[in-house]
Parts: sequence; structure tokens; C-alpha cells
Amino acid sequence: MAVTTEEFTKEKKILRLTTKLLNNTIEDLKKEVKDDFDNLKEFKKLVWDNSNTFDDGDIVQARLATSGEEEKNIKKQKYFKKLKQIEKKPYFASIVFEDSEDNEIFNIYISLTYLKDKNLNNILYDWRSPICSLFYDYETGPCSYTTPAGQITGFLKRKRQYKIEENILQGVFDNSLNIDDEILQDILSTESSEKMKNVVNTIQQEQNQVIRNIADHNLIVQGIAGSGKTTVALHRIAFLLYRIENLTSNNILIFSPNNIFTEYISDVLPSLGENNTLQTTFNDYLSNFISEYKNVEEFTDFIARYYSYSETNPDLILYKQSDEIIENLDNYLENYVNNCKCLNDITESQIHKVSKEEINQMIQYKYNVMPLFERFDEISKKLSATFYKGQQKKAATFKKLLKDNLNIKQDYKEIYFNFFKSDYCKIKLSDSEIKSFINKEIINYEDALLFSYIKGYLEGFPYENSIKEVIIDEAQDYNKLQYIIISKIFKKADFTILGDINQNINPYYKYNSLADLKKVFKEECKYIELLKTYRSSPEIIEYTNKILNLSHVNAIRRKTNKPVIIRKNIKDLKTMLINDINYLINEYQSCAIITKDMKEADKLYSLVKDYYDISIIDGNTKKFHKDLVIIPAYIAKGLEFDSVLIYNNRENSYRKNERNLLYVACTRAQHELCIYN
Repeated sequence: MAVTTEEFTKEKKILRLTTKLLNNTIEDLKKEVKDDFDNLKEFKKLVWDNSNTFDDGDIVQARLATSGEEEKNIKKQKYFKKLKQIEKKPYFASIVFEDSEDNEIFNIYISLTYLKDKNLNNILYDWRSPICSLFYDYETGPCSYTTPAGQITGFLKRKRQYKIEENILQGVFDNSLNIDDEILQDILSTESSEKMKNVVNTIQQEQNQVIRNIADHNLIVQGIAGSGKTTVALHRIAFLLYRIENLTSNNILIFSPNNIFTEYISDVLPSLGENNTLQTTFNDYLSNFISEYKNVEEFTDFIARYYSYSETNPDLILYKQSDEIIENLDNYLENYVNNCKCLNDITESQIHKVSKEEINQMIQYKYNVMPLFERFDEISKKLSATFYKGQQKKAATFKKLLKDNLNIKQDYKEIYFNFFKSDYCKIKLSDSEIKSFINKEIINYEDALLFSYIKGYLEGFPYENSIKEVIIDEAQDYNKLQYIIISKIFKKADFTILGDINQNINPYYKYNSLADLKKVFKEECKYIELLKTYRSSPEIIEYTNKILNLSHVNAIRRKTNKPVIIRKNIKDLKTMLINDINYLINEYQSCAIITKDMKEADKLYSLVKDYYDISIIDGNTKKFHKDLVIIPAYIAKGLEFDSVLIYNNRENSYRKNERNLLYVACTRAQHELCIYN
């Protein structure tokens, strides 16, 4: 609801005063940063010139002083950058809150960062500060928020939003928690951008419950298509960086589905005034850990094998992806470890002799808390220290002697081969069948998961103690084994896991509910559902709901009065495609032609590439422009476009068990959807 003329005039005055203070603070801070830099440079020069007169204590003190000053200067620089970000748009909302304890009234203006006047009074509040949660969580009326000191209760008297461009106040709106507020609908109606943007001014209550949750170590978020899962995850990262002491961007790792997605989200955290975190894909981990193969098949290529019907033994892959094989592998590996033994006494330098009984006692009992192949390192060090007065100089020699006399070899390909020959494996295969997937230069994705688990079980997983927060997006496409591996690598990290079982594109593994993941993690997990979609129009949502027989998906956008277009019995494909593409690119900023697989994408690209500046996207693509693209459905996950054209030919139509893939494709559309069927 727009405010009165009198209120609008008051707000214009507040904006002018805030802008003046902001500009003055920026200028003062700019001078401070420069002076601090010059002073630090001079101090370093002074220390260097006099270093020959310093003793060890003086040098330590000088280093501490220098690092302390550098840290202060870095903090000032970071704050300066944040102030520059809000220079033309100082704030986006305000609340009026009355404290119930002393009836004091606070007028809180909410921004991307804080701003204080010369008396250190807060003029702008960082959106992540405790009191600002009231804006996101409550309608006007009784309310409360939690601070480190405890809970504060009171009354929310007003919520207000602002449209400010270039420091000009264009609109002021008073609102409740009503999802149909004018600011949100205005943003939803705009066309999509090249990259994901921050939504700090339109975070909704259900999203805020995920963003600000610090009570639970692990969060599992089931969110429907377009519910803002990834956006929520990135804003949660920004909140945790603000809230948790000594947490930095280098302590946070995001597992992304692919490199395209990594690039797509790369602007969000910087737009919130934070550095981008570490990012990886599960394939990156596999490629780094598995050195026995030239490379690891990409997840998208693994998926493509199924949807292009080029897989010759899908039952075998189904077994390799199953929960059952985890138990089978554990039993096989436990037996492998228990039967490992030294066959002979060993003698070093024809002097130092160790009996096989003593070595086997160390293998099976003294060092049995360690992975098997780590035990050999410790035994070798122990023997060297015993015979050479605590020195490790002969550890390598003892290790070689030990390995030469064991009944096993550290050959993971052989170990993997023998699993499929053992009684622990529930599918019987011939030697040639096993060798067909083991003796490859590029290991199949499904084999890489099992291979890395075997390797980690026997020699230890690469523990990453610097990572304190792990974010996993598109969680439904990871099987249980992957979560077991991740939990072993990041033993002390907290997890935020986000996904949608309706968007599962892995045909070999499905969850009944993401809540099933609770049992993987030792710490308590909180399961949260996001059931509102902000991406697609009601017309598109109504159509996509029918694909999977869904009824709980709530569309927040207003109706566009543009029904989903269905093209059937197409006689001249090229002409119709060109007509539809012309309409969509003239009407909207971005358009995606989404195919079922890469083969169809290549075919359509060849058909229209001479008529348009069009990009074709595959699993290796890192950067692209969204104006007009052709992309397979399994790569388009997580992306969104103003308009989408779904194409599949009659011979390659979506089958009943491929409805999830079709659902993923259709839910990429924001404003208009056209389907060739």
C-alpha cells in the first residue's frame, strides 16, 4: 500500500540525510584506508632498515604489530567496499518496533550493511542483524527476536519497503507479510538476468527460517522447483559469515551440480558484500582422489548414457548405485582387512629381525583403529624408531620389506575386480564383463563412486579440517554412498543440504523423502520444506503439476494470461521453430530450447544456427549468454529463463519413468512455455 504524500515527503528527507552521511563516511573512510596503507608501508620500511639491530623478541613483536595493522586495514577496506555498494541505494526497508520492556520505539532502516553517525548511533542496520529478522518473520503485531543476550519481545508497529534508484526515492510501500506485496511482484515480473541476483529485499518467512537457523548443525531442505533453494543457501552463507565468529569464505564449501551452475551463482555473495566461497563438484573430488585412471566420467555423461538408451546393462548400474552394495562392500572390505597378514619374518640390514607374529599383532590389534594401508606406515615408523634410537631414517626400508611379505597388494583395481568375483557381490559377472569397466582410461561415474569408497576405506579419506560449513545443492542427485563419503571427508563440518525429489534426474537412485538422509549424519538434522514457487507463472505451474500429479505447489507470481503452448503434428519443423523462436526472442530477454539429450540438442543447433546467434550448452560449458541457448534438460537444472521451448522428436519422446526429467525442463520457464510433442 502506497503511503500518504506527507509520509512520502518525510521519507525523502530521511533519504537525503542518510545519503549525505553515507557519502561523508565513504570519503572519510577512503582517506583513512589510504593513510593506514601509507603508514603501514612506512612502518615496514622502518622495521626493514633497522632489522640488523633487532633481537629475536623484537622481530616477533614487529611481525605481530605489522600483521595486526594489516588485518585492521583489510577490515576497513571490506567495509569501504560495502558502503560503495549501497552508495546509490542506501536501504530497502524499515520497521518500527516498540520494546515491551521499556516501551522504547525503534525506527530501523535495513540495508546490506550498517552505518553509524559520529555519536555511534545506528542509522542503517545490516539485514542480518537480529532485530532485522522482524521484517522477514512477522506481520504487524506482537513479535520477538533472539539476540546473543536472549529473547526480546515487543510490538511491530510498521513494515515499509522502498524503491530507490540513484538516490531518488521512487516508491514507498507499507505492507504486512502478504506475499503479494508490490515490491515482490514487481521483481518477479522482471526478466531474468545473466546471473543469479541477491533477493535480500524480498526474502520470505519460510526462506528466512532456513537462512537464519543456527540452532541446528545440519539442515535438510526439500524445496519445490522455483522455491529459491539456491538463493536461500547463498543468503544463508552470508548470514553465517556475519553471525559466526572467525568464519571466513575459505571455511565454506559449496558442492555444485556442474560448472555452468557455479558460474551462474558467482555474483550473489559479492553483491551481498561477501567473498565467494570455495566451490567444487563431486566429479572434481573423484578426479583428484582417483589417480589410477586418466579421468572420471562426468555425472551429466553418466545420465546421458541412460536417456540416450546407450547403456547395455542398466541392471548392473542399478546395483552399483544401490544402498545394498554399500553393505556388500563393507562386508567384503572388512573380510579383506581381517585376512591381511605378513607371511614371513622380515630382516633389515641382515641384523634387525622382526617376526611375522609380532607384525601381524600390530596389523590386527595395535593399529586397528587406522585404515589398513595407514597401519603399514605406522608399523614401519615404529620399527625404524625401535632399531635406530627413535630415528625415522629406515622407515621406507621397513615399509618395503613389510609390503613385499604381505598376502595382499595395494592395487585398487585388483581389489575392485575381486569384489565382483566374490560371494559378497550380488550380481554374477564374467571376468571379461568385469574387465570391460575396470580396464578403461576413463572410469565410469558409477564405478568411480565405489572405487573412491574402497580407496578411502583402505587408506583413509582426504580429511578437510579447514571446512566448517558444507552446502550441497541438487541433493536428490547424490546417492547414499556419496553422502557417506562426504561426511567422512568433512568430519567436523555442518551441512546445509538442499534438493527436490521431484527433480531427480538420476534414473538409478530415488529418495522417498530427503528426510531419509538424517540417518547418514551423526549430529541432529532439521528437515524443512519450501512449498511456494517464485519462478514460474500460475499457468506454467498448473501444467507442470500435472506431469507429476502434484497438488501442493503454490505459485506466487500473478497470472500472465499466457497459456502453455502445445505443438503437435508438426509438418514443417524448421519453419515452426523459426516462427516460435522469433516470437520468444522478440518478446523476452532470454530463451532456452531444452532437449531431452545432447544428440537432439546437436540436431536442433544444426537446424537453426545459420539464422540466430545461438549457443549450445554441454557438460563442459562454463560461461554462456542466456539470450538464446540450446541445452539438454539434465544440464539445465538450477537455471531459469524468461521463456522455454521444450523439444523432443517422436522417436525419442519422454517415457513414463522419465517424467521427472520433463518436469525439470518445463520448470525452467518463468513467463512462457512452448512444448513440441
